[in-house]
Amino acid sequence: MAVTTTPTDDDAVRELEERLRGELLRPDDPGYDGARSVWNGMIDRSPALVVRSRGVSDAITAVTFAREHDLLLAVQGGGHNIAGNGVCDGGLLLDLSPMRSVRVDPERKIARVESGATLADLDHETQSFGLATPLGINSTTGVAGLTLGGGFGWLTRKYGMTVDNLRSVDIVTADGELRRASTDENADLFWGIRGGSGNFGVVTSFEFDLHEVGPDVLAGPIVYPGEDAPEVLRHVRDFNENAPDESSVWVVLRKAPPLPFLPESVHGVGVAIVVAFYAGEMDEGEEVLAPIREFGDPIADGVGPHPYAEFQQAFDPLLTEGARNYWKSHNFRELPDEAIDTAVEYAKTLPSPLSEIFFGQVGGAMARVPADATAYPHRDPEYVMNVHTRWEDPELDDRCISWAREFYDEMGQYATGDVYVNFISELEGEENLAYGENYERLVELKNKYDPENLFRMNQNVEPTA
Repeated sequence: MAVTTTPTDDDAVRELEERLRGELLRPDDPGYDGARSVWNGMIDRSPALVVRSRGVSDAITAVTFAREHDLLLAVQGGGHNIAGNGVCDGGLLLDLSPMRSVRVDPERKIARVESGATLADLDHETQSFGLATPLGINSTTGVAGLTLGGGFGWLTRKYGMTVDNLRSVDIVTADGELRRASTDENADLFWGIRGGSGNFGVVTSFEFDLHEVGPDVLAGPIVYPGEDAPEVLRHVRDFNENAPDESSVWVVLRKAPPLPFLPESVHGVGVAIVVAFYAGEMDEGEEVLAPIREFGDPIADGVGPHPYAEFQQAFDPLLTEGARNYWKSHNFRELPDEAIDTAVEYAKTLPSPLSEIFFGQVGGAMARVPADATAYPHRDPEYVMNVHTRWEDPELDDRCISWAREFYDEMGQYATGDVYVNFISELEGEENLAYGENYERLVELKNKYDPENLFRMNQNVEPTA
């Protein structure tokens, strides 16, 4: 399929603009630079056209225009994709961010969410009724991208992944048709979008199951000196082996940020941060998490009752838009002492003050879903590690990226060999690691729904047609 960088027919562009309810932006238009900017400051791409969609009709129009004019098509929800797949050079950017409606049915415990909504939008509406669905840990993340890649966070061990709580979607496929996909309708497509990234179309709305959560939960960080990191990680690992599904305990290795509850003397010093979360009754959580809180001699203990929506935003200040980011990811079925020691040693040489290594505990309900039940295949890990390299000075690019790759390679001997698709920084090359044993079935779906590979600004499943 040929790819042009700009539409050659000005009349066609004017006709496109007339058909839209939303905006059409060109490079010289006000708002263009804002529309093309994404969360990762390393990404600087300039589409020929930006369609800021106001509804399903705009999405259909944009997809049809891109297909008919052989334009590279990028689709953006929250703009958080680490690889920058939500924007392209040349071609057409379909910006879904104006579509942020969230409708909650508290009686049926269902939420209908448009594709431009963020985690904060969804949490705000559902928490009005004491409800939630499993999402990620940064509230400015887009619901769409998170969901299409799988989605995990604090509620995953109790209620499964984000895709496990998806009831249906409305999706515009490459032929410009709007389809509904669920277990009862276009079931093969529904299987594929639950972990297959954006390979099969533009999802314009999602329907999620909701669960009773909050409004207050027992959660918070416990901060230890960096020299205690080996013992802290071992203790958390041993505790997590027998912890109930309601419990999620993660560990972050980084330089201490200037948080108000930390003494200034430790700002910028290496620390181990244990983040505990309990998805159940407060009194029960206090008892379950007691061994975590009683361990060692922490610098600070911030565990306590917190509004769930507030805790979902607790790490936003460390993940603001505009910094340069490069990530690598591993899955682990266990954390042997050697893996812990390797991570601790690399944490001593973090290439920038903003970089971190985190081990997110998963398992629980996520692990009880068969690997072939959804396109997301990695159901048996106990931990997902993110090598989150983050910096501001472009002159540090080579240093930070080299450090991340070296650490990733060292940890590979302890890992499963799989990766979480939403944590892949590279534009291509790790698809088989991300989609695992489900890759060939995804290729079959790609051949059926997108044989020309219109939707290829993603961790791409290439069609064989």
